[in-house]
Amino acid sequence: MAESYFTELVRREGLSAKFVIGSAATHTDALGNAPHRGTREKLAQEGIPLVPHRARLLTRADGEAYDYILGMDAENERHMRRILGDCRAKVGLLLDFTPHPRAIADPWYTGNFDATFADISEGCHAFLEALRKGGAI
Repeated sequence: MAESYFTELVRREGLSAKFVIGSAATHTDALGNAPHRGTREKLAQEGIPLVPHRARLLTRADGEAYDYILGMDAENERHMRRILGDCRAKVGLLLDFTPHPRAIADPWYTGNFDATFADISEGCHAFLEALRKGGAI
């Protein structure tokens, strides 16, 4: 959901050329799977085009290829840091850029794709604003 949301956000802002956006898993559970049906439905409901992809595993090389690698919760972040080791990318959580850092509501457990969408929207806007304020874009 976050990949599709942020891709559309930067497209709407005319910033697509400045970003390479991707997503990756920290576990092998869903490798090769398309985004969850609930994610696809929520994005469609909100008018956000789905970025077609299949789940892939985060690799150490991603830590050198990307400037930021952002997770959704503390467990995610621990696994990202374990996989990436010492890397060039800034590693953290998407909602760390908001005034109220916290884990993103995980619809796998909650079934609440509305709450997840709201968290992702808040985080993506805050992240983009932080990049602007920091002079990255």
